[in-house]
Amino acid sequence: MIHHVSVGTNDVARSKRFYDAVLPIVGIVPVADDEGGLGYGCGKFHFSVQVPIDGKPATVGNGTHIAFAVEDRSMVNRFYAAALKYGGSDDGAPGLRPSYDANYYGAFVRDRDGHKIEAMTYSAK
Repeated sequence: MIHHVSVGTNDVARSKRFYDAVLPIVGIVPVADDEGGLGYGCGKFHFSVQVPIDGKPATVGNGTHIAFAVEDRSMVNRFYAAALKYGGSDDGAPGLRPSYDANYYGAFVRDRDGHKIEAMTYSAK
């Protein structure tokens, strides 16, 4: 079981505007906020956005992405729309991904720092 996932940011305020709009759609809500970073959670899972502790600029992991499982396709669509509205960029519009599974429906976006995040479901609805 994964306890938490963290991504880096070079601008906490900018990340807050993005993630405060996007993560509640997938059931992850704000739980902490300070100049060093942001915390979000649901149950035992935590997602954080932080200024790197080593003081160097945050960078993106090539090939790394984080997928959030959601209940249905409408949540994938809302996640994608909110991400683009709040400064994210398209990295794969909502749709079926039959090469993954016949019912795999997902959308990929990049956050304001370039991290690849996804909302996905196996629901046929």
